[in-house]
Amino acid sequence: MSSVKKQLFEQLAQIAQAIASPQRLELLDYLAQAERSVEELSNLSGLSVANTSRHLQILKQNALVEVRKDGNKRLYLLAGDDVVTLVASLRNTAETHLAQVENLVDSYLTKKDQLDPVSADELMEMSRNGEIIVLDVRPEKEYQQGHIPSAINIPPEDLSKRLVELDDSKTIVAYCRGPYCLYSFDAVEALQKKGIHARRLVDGFPEWKASGRPVTSEN
Repeated sequence: MSSVKKQLFEQLAQIAQAIASPQRLELLDYLAQAERSVEELSNLSGLSVANTSRHLQILKQNALVEVRKDGNKRLYLLAGDDVVTLVASLRNTAETHLAQVENLVDSYLTKKDQLDPVSADELMEMSRNGEIIVLDVRPEKEYQQGHIPSAINIPPEDLSKRLVELDDSKTIVAYCRGPYCLYSFDAVEALQKKGIHARRLVDGFPEWKASGRPVTSEN
């Protein structure tokens, strides 16, 4: 094997090592929604600030995340949408080839997913025809930094008291952080119990954005 090829494989292995941590994968998942400080990521992940910072430095050293200064704050963000695609490829491979992952998905998410999921292409077509209301059930900060155009933001904890804002004569399609995020599952289930025709987007906002589909923000 040529020395150049060996060097290339060494670089690829460094990326693999950088994401070979459940904690770092979780941090990437949060950063796929919105840029955040070390303290915010520490609160979300349950890791100490020091441990969170250590994991972020490994991700930064391997060019998976970047840092932006905002006054006295240092905010972390993904280096690009290709990082979302990388993690999605890892997820798809694990679901296909690892029996334990397949069993977890089948026993938990698939049981919850009797909700007639909508593909991204189908959602775009339905939106063009004005057939649906798109519902973003992520936290407000994540919605503000980027969302599907025309989507309404109602976090799950506010859904029951804000149902009057939704036109129940239309189909409601809910989406959240990604295929393993339960916010959209729970929102659709709650809406269906109220007699509202509701479905969920197969993937979440990061996958939608990484595929090059239109997004907008409140910033």
